[in-house]
Amino acid sequence: MKHLSVLSVPLSLAMLAAAPGAAAPDASKAWPSRPVRMIVPNAPGSSVDTLSRIMGNGLTQVLGEQVVMDNRAGAGGVIGMEIAKDASPDGYTMIAATTAATTIARLLQKKPTFDPLTDYDYVVQFAETPNVLVVNPSLPIKSVKELIAYSKGGKSRFDMASAGAGSQSHLSGIYFQQAAHIDSLHVPYKGGGASVAAVIANESQWTLTPAAAVMTHVLGGRLRAIGQSLPKATPLLPNIPPIADTVPGFDYSGWQGFFVPKGTSRVVTEKLRAAVIKTTKLPDVAKALAVQGTEIVIRGPEEFKKVVEQSMVKNAKVVKAVGLAAR
Repeated sequence: MKHLSVLSVPLSLAMLAAAPGAAAPDASKAWPSRPVRMIVPNAPGSSVDTLSRIMGNGLTQVLGEQVVMDNRAGAGGVIGMEIAKDASPDGYTMIAATTAATTIARLLQKKPTFDPLTDYDYVVQFAETPNVLVVNPSLPIKSVKELIAYSKGGKSRFDMASAGAGSQSHLSGIYFQQAAHIDSLHVPYKGGGASVAAVIANESQWTLTPAAAVMTHVLGGRLRAIGQSLPKATPLLPNIPPIADTVPGFDYSGWQGFFVPKGTSRVVTEKLRAAVIKTTKLPDVAKALAVQGTEIVIRGPEEFKKVVEQSMVKNAKVVKAVGLAAR
């Protein structure tokens, strides 16, 4: 089997455009016969981008065709979800579906432009993504308790970075502030990569963001991790205690999986699901996901849809609790 790397969009979209249009029934049996585009509704360097690239590289090996990353950031994920909704259901477009872009972004639209439950075909969920509470390592903060005390001291700037209004890091951070009874200025950045870089530079002082966005920096000593958002300890994040140990009941994590445009051949969808599952079992992929603090969780279409439904209900409550208004 060919071992190929994930290509960037400028290098490969011409290959996609030059290929035939909709996949005929017979063509689905030979799928894939050309590169597959993965729409990522987030900026490069974000947690979603990181996990998508890990999976994209693995899928390239499994499928024997190149997986082309197509980052379409903006509006909290709405832009990417809209593009994915309108894409041809020819079997050569897949969507990185995540908590923020799929559920939160839609909740913040006065007139929703997509419905995650009806506008896409579900392929598979492959991961659960806890959030990690990190601070700039120059700060005298080594625990959630110390962060709360430092914030209430009010002697120095203590700003909270997020990947943008309505992002998972925004909601989780504000939700944490409410639960911990602290008040920290929210500074939204253009994507997860930019928000994490701001904390590393001490431009902002902390963030509560998906593990995949920060664990490389934590392991490299550029950030200090003091808590994680799962309700209990996990071996994937050793020595990082649950925030719930200090703030009882705190539990706010995410998930990631794949959709395809509505109407994609069932034969293709089933082949893609099998390929994703096989990809998670590749030693390099499993190790890379573990390094990012991401737990491999496989759920088929119906079970995955239930996760999304539950996420929409929970996030509607969080959006209301943190006082975000539709725009």
